[in-house]
Amino acid sequence: MATTLAPSMPARKALGETELLWMMAMLMALNAFGIDAILPALDALAADLSVSGNDRQFVIGVYLLTGGIGSLVPGALADRFGRRPILLGAVAVYIVLSILSALAPSYDALIAVRAAQGFFAAGIVALPPAIIRDRVGGDKMARMMSIIFVIFLMVPAVAPTIGEAILQVGNWRAIFGFMAVLGVAMAAWVFIRLPESLTPDNVQPILPRTIAANMTRALSTPSVAGYVIGSALVFGALFGFINSSQQLITQTFGAGDIFPMVFAICAGSMALASWSNSRIVERFGARRVSHTALFAFIIVSAAQVMFAFQPEESLWQFVPLMAINMALLGFIGSNFGAIAMNPFFAIAGAASSAHGFVRMTTAALLGGAIGYAYDGTARPLALALLASGLVCLVLVLLSEKGKLFGPSDAEAGMGRD
Repeated sequence: MATTLAPSMPARKALGETELLWMMAMLMALNAFGIDAILPALDALAADLSVSGNDRQFVIGVYLLTGGIGSLVPGALADRFGRRPILLGAVAVYIVLSILSALAPSYDALIAVRAAQGFFAAGIVALPPAIIRDRVGGDKMARMMSIIFVIFLMVPAVAPTIGEAILQVGNWRAIFGFMAVLGVAMAAWVFIRLPESLTPDNVQPILPRTIAANMTRALSTPSVAGYVIGSALVFGALFGFINSSQQLITQTFGAGDIFPMVFAICAGSMALASWSNSRIVERFGARRVSHTALFAFIIVSAAQVMFAFQPEESLWQFVPLMAINMALLGFIGSNFGAIAMNPFFAIAGAASSAHGFVRMTTAALLGGAIGYAYDGTARPLALALLASGLVCLVLVLLSEKGKLFGPSDAEAGMGRD
């Protein structure tokens, strides 16, 4: 079947690896900013729109959930029409719905707009791994994704501080307006500089049977399934922290005045870990690094449970352990993602969408449940972190047929398929 891709814009200079990494990271960070910048404003938003209790968390939870569901769509479209037009469309929708969020007259209207924004802007998160996979595979992809995560995680580290600063001169609606401004900047950058990375040989027809077959393959391959579901579980626990972090820090530990700093410490630890991972993963291999990090995650989570069940857990007992576990997720996330994507060069878009759907929907539902279970203590979160780590270990063992700490992808001959 003859087909053509959308033409790429001529570039004054070829897009280099460094600019590509920054672009992909900032695209993913645009989505993260839409989650984390609003955290300091949840009290003001709840008061303005008459929202009670844990219901305020739905502003975050619904965005994460519909983003996961929406991940099914852009990959298949990008495998047919190219990465570039679908990515630009996703950013355009993000801009429009950020503006509508700022104008929402009621909490129900805001939740509806946020649900739509998460769904239609899912390509901002789903397509960068496919664009990277178009170029490289194996441990090199793991290294590049780690670098992307370093840059990407700088934004969650500072987003609450930016949100707090905006609140000083405006209100919570201005935060959504600022999201739209950032979206315009990213759309211009992508439009001017990003070439098409999908080759004509890898164009996939939009046929329900073909799409279903590609996504089924991406999820049912035994060596992949455990990594996709396992990462969904541990990141679900992380989402539980994000959903409840404002209440946890403000109410449980009485430290609302330093909430942006506490959140920055935790998110910054993930960025530091991702940078470290980018330096070591090609030497030791994605499997060795991520499996070691998973065992450490379980040990630290057990310590969190112990402290959470003490009569008077302090903020400075909670924060270091949470920061360490978030750092360990920096070694787990990008490596698990690269291992899962590696077999699917020819269907990278569909694979990225399928994996994103499972990871995001599972993590969003689990994170929402953990956040909504907030009872004034850190116990629900600590128990969820430990349970998710243990189940993740079982799933990885199944995918690896009981053999952990395997060789690097390069040593195992797992380059492009």
